[in-house]
Amino acid sequence: MENERAPQAVRTKAFTSAMRLEPLILASASPRRAEILRAVGWPFETMAANVDESIKPQESVSEYVQRLARAKAESVIALAPHRTELVLGADTVVTVEGEVFGKPRDADDARRMLKRLNNRWHEVLTGVALVRAVDKRCAVAYEQTRVRFAAMSDAEIDWYVGTGEPADKAGAYAVQGRAALFIKKIEGDYWNVVGLPVRLVYELARDFWTNAKEEKGRF
Repeated sequence: MENERAPQAVRTKAFTSAMRLEPLILASASPRRAEILRAVGWPFETMAANVDESIKPQESVSEYVQRLARAKAESVIALAPHRTELVLGADTVVTVEGEVFGKPRDADDARRMLKRLNNRWHEVLTGVALVRAVDKRCAVAYEQTRVRFAAMSDAEIDWYVGTGEPADKAGAYAVQGRAALFIKKIEGDYWNVVGLPVRLVYELARDFWTNAKEEKGRF
């Protein structure tokens, strides 16, 4: 019996070691992204990034969010070039019929966005980038999720804008907040709509960790 239990103990130990989440530096001041990392038990610290978020001519939405995610991560690397942790940059936008929505400028802009989203499908795209200062290695990808709003009356839109919730949200809504009252359907990664596709981040980070172990094993 003792010999039968030993292999299982070895496998459990190996699994636990493989599942260790290495600390990150989050290049964002977003409380939603921080909450998601805390929810999955991922240790991190925050260093807010400051980059120009203007979209370039002829740039696709997927190219745009990936470029900004990388720029945010690299701006933090420039401030802390000797840190060994992976730096995570992310950028989320909402797009409907080719129009890109970031955060609303004011209540009127939030109201305009919500009227465009009213009773129709839209896409949420988040670019994510992981950058390592020691060797400048970078991994960039994006997640896309489709979201359908139910029909909203002008009174409902005015009520929601009046709550103040849309103020700092891409597309002027928070799917995890009061806007849940109006979300009819989601196709894809829910956490992407919140602001961070954490499964995608984990897949990219896992590749970093695996390669690091392989490189260490060669020396």
